[in-house]
Amino acid sequence: MARSMWRGAISFGMVAIPVRMYVATEAHSTVSFRQLCPHCQQPIKQQRHCPVDDHVVGFSDVLKGYEVSKDKYVIMDDSDLDQLPLKTTRTIDIVEFVDRAEVPMGLYLKSAYYLEPEEVGVKPFYLLKRALEETNKVAVAKIALRDREHLALIQAEGKAILCNTLNWPDEIRSADELNLPEQTVKISDREVQMATSLIENLSDAFKPERYTDEYKAAFQQLLERKLEGQPLAAPAPAAPAPVMDLMAALKASVEATRRGRAAEPARAAASKSRVKVAAKTAAARPAARRRTA
Repeated sequence: MARSMWRGAISFGMVAIPVRMYVATEAHSTVSFRQLCPHCQQPIKQQRHCPVDDHVVGFSDVLKGYEVSKDKYVIMDDSDLDQLPLKTTRTIDIVEFVDRAEVPMGLYLKSAYYLEPEEVGVKPFYLLKRALEETNKVAVAKIALRDREHLALIQAEGKAILCNTLNWPDEIRSADELNLPEQTVKISDREVQMATSLIENLSDAFKPERYTDEYKAAFQQLLERKLEGQPLAAPAPAAPAPVMDLMAALKASVEATRRGRAAEPARAAASKSRVKVAAKTAAARPAARRRTA
């Protein structure tokens, strides 16, 4: 794993657990573009230019300044920010513990970080993890990261303790501005029953490894066609949504998912058969080349 991005302590009551923090996720950039000059089609350069004495400033030479009045700045560097009179700059300060089910993850969750105990904090670290698991609680905490203080959630996650930064309540927009006429919509018990049947037919255990990002493969096909000078086939435009008989659509969907579930064993067997055939073919190719040679 990469170097830790933060070192400090988890603090609650009189207990302090020294920890290191690591980013728990990484973005996989599937496609990246260079910015080119429209005339010579070569990469252009972006430069930081000082308009006062007309020169280019190197990235490592750029200073951070906080504007306190018109054209007046106070220069700040990382060592200054380390001196903030705020205990959360080096402490994950647990405020309280709440039931895991009480936290509305969808709106609040931002970034995820793994916590790792320092050598002297191993036992209290795992004691906290065990206590969170036994009580099914999560800890609401505060931590200062990247020039601001964050609300955070500390929870046991598999073999690790996870720290999720959260949106502050005033950062979450209200849904009151949306057109949500739920009170005027009439839904029958029969429609609810059919919809829940459809959900149950499409339900399975969450296995994220089954899902793949197909954008990169599609872009590779597009790139190859452009390199070969072949015409590009645009996807068919989406047909306008028809006026729908809701019950008829639900019934058809339920029946289709039932048939799909019934056919899954056969599809799985066929897929395994294709894999075996491909493996045998691949294994036979070297022998065939040797005979040809």
